[in-house]
Amino acid sequence: MIKKTFKVEDMTCTNCAMKLESLEDTLEGVREINASYHKLEMVIEYDESKLSDEQIVAAVKKKGYTAVVK
Repeated sequence: MIKKTFKVEDMTCTNCAMKLESLEDTLEGVREINASYHKLEMVIEYDESKLSDEQIVAAVKKKGYTAVVK
């Protein structure tokens, strides 16, 4: 397991953070996601053998946000 922080643009409220945290249920290999719209970031703990940074960024983009590894 690895833990990484992603900078996420376009988050404006707690609903935005909750929407990103819901990726926990759809991305294989994710153990936990914590998103903060105050910090404009998302911390994700995941199995790097099952999920790549590019896949995470693409999933965030599908939710309507832009993510970059910090």
